[in-house]
Amino acid sequence: MTLAPIDFQRQRQLTTPLIRFTHSLCVFYTSMAVLSRLLRATTTTSYTILRFSSPYSTSSSSEIGVLAPTIASNKSSDRRNVQWVFLGCPGVGKGTYASRLSKLLDVPHIATGDLVRDELSSKGPLSSQLTEIVNQGKLVPDEIIINLLSHRLQIGEEAKGESGFILDGFPRTIRQAEILEGVTNIDLVINLKLREEALLAKCLGRRTCSQCGGNYNVACIDIKADHANPAMYMPPLLPPPHCASKLITRSDDTEHVVKERLRIYHEKSQPVEEFYRIRGKLLEFDLPGGIPESWTKLLQALNLDDNEDTRSAAA
Repeated sequence: MTLAPIDFQRQRQLTTPLIRFTHSLCVFYTSMAVLSRLLRATTTTSYTILRFSSPYSTSSSSEIGVLAPTIASNKSSDRRNVQWVFLGCPGVGKGTYASRLSKLLDVPHIATGDLVRDELSSKGPLSSQLTEIVNQGKLVPDEIIINLLSHRLQIGEEAKGESGFILDGFPRTIRQAEILEGVTNIDLVINLKLREEALLAKCLGRRTCSQCGGNYNVACIDIKADHANPAMYMPPLLPPPHCASKLITRSDDTEHVVKERLRIYHEKSQPVEEFYRIRGKLLEFDLPGGIPESWTKLLQALNLDDNEDTRSAAA
């Protein structure tokens, strides 16, 4: 009997995808193990039922009941260890408000969008894959996000002694929410909302200084009141003179990509809102206008004291 020659090229074609899948699976479960160790349910914040009535609310009920934090003390130890999540459409301002709360509560603000952009600029092994995903307005795969997130948390704990967190941009899917719930106890989920016409203008007006990295917005949003919605005014956030000539626009801030991101968000992420709503952890907050107005009302909604620390954070 004559044995057929072995086609090594064909074997490589068949086994290479399996090897890549196995490697991805190993990375995923390794990252999950790191997350499970780092995201511990260590929160010591007390909670009360908060009712927040907003004339800007688009929910079926204008009165929203959630477990909101009672943080009356100025002591840093009383403000640490919160484990919060910010939800909201791309460009709604999650980073702005999460960053301010991060400084006020002395916990790290971890934005998965920033983690992705850092990886893109590093020209690492994921850079080309992420470039294609981001430019098409698609969601980054769970395995990549969890890998980046676990790496960031590990660095924060080991190098900086960080405790607690405010997550921005994660979870975005039911699967991600289930993964997160499996490894830690999220205290509160803040869902920022903004009318779509304002959101689109805000995204298209975003600019970044190519030299200092400062973020600005050249859009002046002035929407008149109608029978269904109040008037809304959001002034531009203009750069200082020395940055004005150095402004650049993100490659994914085009009308087509922004609309595609919003479509995907509504399709994939709205079920996440319901996931946390039925668990009594979702605070829906409709942004009434620009940062000064919205920041003050958000602090009220979160039951945070308007003390000297609060005022300095809002400055």
